[in-house]
Amino acid sequence: MITDTLTQTIARWINELGQYTLAELRDKPSPRGWSLGQLYFHLINNTGYYLEEAKLCLSSDDNMHEEPSPDGAAMLDKNEFPDIIIEGPDTRIDIPQPGSADELKDALRQLNDEISSLAILFPDSPHRGKTKHPGLGYFSAFDWLQFADMHFRHHLRQKKRIDDFLRAKNKHSH
Repeated sequence: MITDTLTQTIARWINELGQYTLAELRDKPSPRGWSLGQLYFHLINNTGYYLEEAKLCLSSDDNMHEEPSPDGAAMLDKNEFPDIIIEGPDTRIDIPQPGSADELKDALRQLNDEISSLAILFPDSPHRGKTKHPGLGYFSAFDWLQFADMHFRHHLRQKKRIDDFLRAKNKHSH
């Protein structure tokens, strides 16, 4: 089930937090880029939004006959974002740096708790509403959860770039 897939994806991100110092979580590869901690906050905030949208879909039949845009449908069909660097609405927002790794872990665990409660609602909800994604048309609750998982996986590429930067930096400082 999509909720299991998403909680497993988030668990992976939680587990990987253990390998970083706070300084590494706050280190930015470039002045305009994000630190790993900021990337985590971006994922936490956006996933929270996606889960709220999924809950709305399960509580009404609004827009149930609407469809994703062609781009949205193509992404959902492929189950992945295009392999490009996307400048989304958060790109220009000043995302805070984390105070601790635990702060990020707690927020991710809270998302997993919300996903677990959604998993219980899913089979019993009589509603099949959809809500509008800002750029990709109308998504069902399932689509929102799939999109959340795709979003985490999309950012694995960015995480790898930051990891490579941190490794190279650590190599030079030893």
